[in-house]
Amino acid sequence: MPSVRGGTSGYILTTIICAILIGFTSPGYANVIVKGGVWYGNGRSLLQANNGGNSSSMVLAEQRTRRQGYTGGWNISNPQYVISVFVTGAPLILVGLIWFIAFGIFLLLACVWICCCSRRQYGYSRLAYALSLGLLILFTISAIVGSIVLYVGQGRFHESTSNTFHYVVGEAESTVEKLENVSSFLTAAKNVDVDQIFLPQDLRNSIDSVNNLINSSANTLNSTTLNNKDRIFLYVDVAGTTLIIIAAVLLGLVLLGFVFSILGLQVLVYILVVIGWILIALTFIIGGVFVVLHNMVGDTCVAMDEWVNNPMAHTALDDIIPCIDPTAAQQALSKSREVTFRVVDLVNQIVANVSNANFPPGVGTSPLNYNQSGPSVPLLCNPYNSNLSNGTCRAGEVDASNATQVWLRYECQVSSSNLCTTEGRLTPMMYTQMIGAVNVSYGLYNYGPFLVNLADCTFLRDVFTNIYQDHCPYLNRYTKWVYIGLVMASIAVALSLIFWVVYARERRHRKYTRLVDSHTAQGEPGM
Repeated sequence: MPSVRGGTSGYILTTIICAILIGFTSPGYANVIVKGGVWYGNGRSLLQANNGGNSSSMVLAEQRTRRQGYTGGWNISNPQYVISVFVTGAPLILVGLIWFIAFGIFLLLACVWICCCSRRQYGYSRLAYALSLGLLILFTISAIVGSIVLYVGQGRFHESTSNTFHYVVGEAESTVEKLENVSSFLTAAKNVDVDQIFLPQDLRNSIDSVNNLINSSANTLNSTTLNNKDRIFLYVDVAGTTLIIIAAVLLGLVLLGFVFSILGLQVLVYILVVIGWILIALTFIIGGVFVVLHNMVGDTCVAMDEWVNNPMAHTALDDIIPCIDPTAAQQALSKSREVTFRVVDLVNQIVANVSNANFPPGVGTSPLNYNQSGPSVPLLCNPYNSNLSNGTCRAGEVDASNATQVWLRYECQVSSSNLCTTEGRLTPMMYTQMIGAVNVSYGLYNYGPFLVNLADCTFLRDVFTNIYQDHCPYLNRYTKWVYIGLVMASIAVALSLIFWVVYARERRHRKYTRLVDSHTAQGEPGM
């Protein structure tokens, strides 16, 4: 079987998931789009398709995106949609700001009261003491559970996000390799030489123009992938590390606050209250950000699925998805088919007119007569007809997949002057040249489906389907875990913070009351 580098078909330049998760960090992201392996501004590309208005319009994720009066469906380039998604995180962000302001005012007033207006009036209630201790334990356990949910959620979120990006980057790198393989096979076809016969010069020149297009797309995609890959994984790692730190600090804070309250270390409790006041506000705000991320990922997943299931409809995705222009893709596909057909035809002409030629005895040797003899060499099956439509093998023709083994039986041994000295019709040099030509034609033929998928965006639809089925469920689930963990921990720590102070106060009053009662029982005056 001929040696063919690379695999079979496949094509992806980027995915909308990447644009969603990292686009907001880049100013003007909506105007910089990847199309056909080349990034251009304003969402236009040299390789962009023009549907000509023949397809009907469709609103993506219409039901899911109905929020805050917005009804335009998924459209990342529409500011109203972006605002509607950001608004979903506003409640938690607002809670964080209200907490920061309100509790800050409370702390300020409490400090003023303690310093200027406070009078030591101790009273002790067993019910208040027991209730404050019970609630403190309950909220401490709740905060621990929330921190655990947050920690586990961030781990799963980091894993699922990394898996998604690894998949996307892997497809991009695989596409670069396949494009480079197509280019290398076309370049090799220019140098096909069978018995000093080459492809026509006009065809070789046209190969150069197609190669320039392919190499430009491959090089740009490769550099774009390398540049964005590090940035994407850096953001994912930073997000994961930030969540781990938040979970650890919340857990440490609530445990220390509980211990200090039980031990009656009021000064340390007050210090932790101030730290907790700031941390809780930040945690609520980060929870709001993850609500936005959760809704945006969910919207995008639904939009991708609906786009895949409605290939003929015109949608908002059509303006930014990286589908190559059918005309450009068809040009590459047509050229690869033409080169394959011409290479196979060239080999068959040599076989029919030279290798299988029979010269009468006594005729002197010549470039066409090198003492070939024996059974005729079978022609090579051409996968395409002269009009470049798919062809069928005729009886007696050899397929490119086993031409190497079949033709080896027709090779003869040669003298120093390259004349056959044994029965056979192919000299070792001719055999090597013919196998080289077969490798080129076979390689281009195998990449035919890949080039077809460039033209109709089939492979990109397959990639979106895989993301929707294999990655979206986990992204949705674990972004939800993260913001639920953040909210649980924030509320529990906020309530724990309040009961640190309440319980410490009740404990101090209990201690003082017992001391007074003890002195009273001994006949001593109260304090």
